[in-house]
Amino acid sequence: MRKLLFLIGVFMVASYFGAHDVLAQTADSVAAAAGEAVDSMASAGPAAAEAVTETVTAAAETTEDVGAFQTLKEKFIEGDWIWMTPVLACMIFGLAFCIERIITLNIASANTDTLMSKIDDKLTSGDIEGAKEVAKATPGPAASVIYEGLRNVAGGAEGVEKAIVSYGSVQMSLLEKGLVWISLFIALAPMLGFLGTVIGMIQAFDKIQAAGDISPTVVAGGIKVALLTTVFGLIVAIVLQIFYNYIVSKIDAITMKMEESSIALVELMLRNKSFK
Repeated sequence: MRKLLFLIGVFMVASYFGAHDVLAQTADSVAAAAGEAVDSMASAGPAAAEAVTETVTAAAETTEDVGAFQTLKEKFIEGDWIWMTPVLACMIFGLAFCIERIITLNIASANTDTLMSKIDDKLTSGDIEGAKEVAKATPGPAASVIYEGLRNVAGGAEGVEKAIVSYGSVQMSLLEKGLVWISLFIALAPMLGFLGTVIGMIQAFDKIQAAGDISPTVVAGGIKVALLTTVFGLIVAIVLQIFYNYIVSKIDAITMKMEESSIALVELMLRNKSFK
């Protein structure tokens, strides 16, 4: 399931760039056609010319919105594909891992209050097996930890607590799965950008040495490549860092709910005298 979500994330990111490319071309063609329509409809009367002018304005706004991405893509191409391609790969795979984690964590965010209410009803009636079935049928790490606790009811309160602690650490590792790769891409993207910067500056100084003169036209190309790789590396790191912080906050919230439900389970079992 996680592999499928990861592949979907890669496909969505790749489709995003392709869709924007098509959208940019479409917006340009619409704007050009609308401009020609204004010229041809101007002689038809003020009302027709005004209507077509509104269409041109809307098309121009669309072109302007897409133009920002088009400019970004052009600068990406100008930054030398040798250094920009690894940065792009970091962004694609980093976003794919982020999308997979966000989807997985949202699925894992079950309503623990409702779960504990159902388990309380089962334990009040002495139906421990029914409580197990409720926990087993509920998705999420909190329900899994509660199920493990109910399975070890024969060991008393101490056995339940040990089972909760042991299985809770397993669930924590599952929640944090993939974060190490996101951290890697966050660190790798700016480093690749800085590496491209250093290489670009070296190339610029090589051109100065070969020309024997410090001319802006000689060094402008190498310095431009150097700066563009740094900019794109930092942009990728910033975007992935935002997603990373959101994922970490989501994991913290799930962990807190998991701990609260575990404590509540022991209290419910003590109150209902579920331990033999």
